[in-house]
Amino acid sequence: MAEALFDVLWFIDGSDDEQMDQDDAVKVMEGVAHVVSTLSSDQQQELIALLGETAAAETNPARREFLEELPQGLGLIDHLS
Repeated sequence: MAEALFDVLWFIDGSDDEQMDQDDAVKVMEGVAHVVSTLSSDQQQELIALLGETAAAETNPARREFLEELPQGLGLIDHLS
């Protein structure tokens, strides 16, 4: 399920105006960040670990960078620091 979420967020992040309204893209990303912020600390740590594993296995450099930056983008790093 998490990997499907990563795929959707990757699509949204890389979409242009013709693929998706950018205001809607921001709303979706903010909504996901809010849901993630309501997870327990243990769940957030699991998500961070899964993102790290997924990024390490990623062969597309741009997608790998996106996955590596996603915890911070979702507020997980700042929230747990």
